Amino acid sequence: MINYKTTSKRVLVTGADGFIGSHLTEALLAKGYCVKALSQYNSFNYWGWLEEIPANKNLQVVSGDIRDPHFCKEITKGVDLIFHLAALIAIPYSYVAPDAYVETNVKGTLNICQAAKENGNIRVIHTSTSEVYGTAQYVPIDEKHPKQPQSPYSASKIGADAMALSFFKAFELPVSIARPFNTYGPRQSARAIIPTIISQIANGIKEIKMGDLTPTRDFNYVEDTCNGFIAIAENDSTIGKEINIASNSEISMGDTLNMIKEIMQSDVKFILDEQRIRPAGSEVFRLWGDNTLIRKLTGFEPQFGIRKGLEITCDWFTKSGNLSKYKANIYNV
Repeated sequence: MINYKTTSKRVLVTGADGFIGSHLTEALLAKGYCVKALSQYNSFNYWGWLEEIPANKNLQVVSGDIRDPHFCKEITKGVDLIFHLAALIAIPYSYVAPDAYVETNVKGTLNICQAAKENGNIRVIHTSTSEVYGTAQYVPIDEKHPKQPQSPYSASKIGADAMALSFFKAFELPVSIARPFNTYGPRQSARAIIPTIISQIANGIKEIKMGDLTPTRDFNYVEDTCNGFIAIAENDSTIGKEINIASNSEISMGDTLNMIKEIMQSDVKFILDEQRIRPAGSEVFRLWGDNTLIRKLTGFEPQFGIRKGLEITCDWFTKSGNLSKYKANIYNV
């Protein structure tokens, strides 16, 4: 068996311009890593949430697309560790454009793994999602729980996870699957429930349209999620494994929204909107992640309870400069 111990701190973060990716980039810089941060190419040369990170001599931003295998081979040269976060993640949009999810999530993961293999068996931390488990058959959900593709998005991530693990088994590529449960915090997309509610309340909206509020989620503050990624990357015992990053607790959507309402001292009313209800058979009604494995392998422990994390998140979103970045009156699929 090859010795995979990482001796350098040169890393690539794909999807670095996104919510979790930008926070992970900051966390890695704070720990002394030299980070090559991939932002999806656009003609405006706009780097998404990386624009919020101050200039740093250890940060190099590159623009491109993981769907291009030749580009992937180039950007993985000279790094010792890859955090692969780039993906299409919005569940409702996957009903509209499923082919795009296969191209980005499955083919993109293939391109990154192939490039890592060809450039010297680079260590890869591949990002999964708790959505691969579907509605819990038992709780808490451990890594042995059956996979249930209840949306084109979750199907594409199941495929991407399998692709990444196949490179470990077939080529001894040092791959770990990091499976974060529902991450929230500053910079999260308005397609997610927590920023949607906070931004609308902050804009003075008194009635908010919602889907089903009975499903439960295992919410994790983004700083905990990033620390989980780094803990997995810095421990070789995680290689070849699928590993939950979870709080080992659950809370209903309704209770979460009422907590936000209380924190923001709002009298907002939540109204059922049929447009926001997932198709029959697609809703994931219960997610509660077992974090025993990551704790055993790395010593990782979450530091943020749901209320503490929501208070920080509400504070960030209610600052005018941050709130202005969100279109609170438009439903984002």
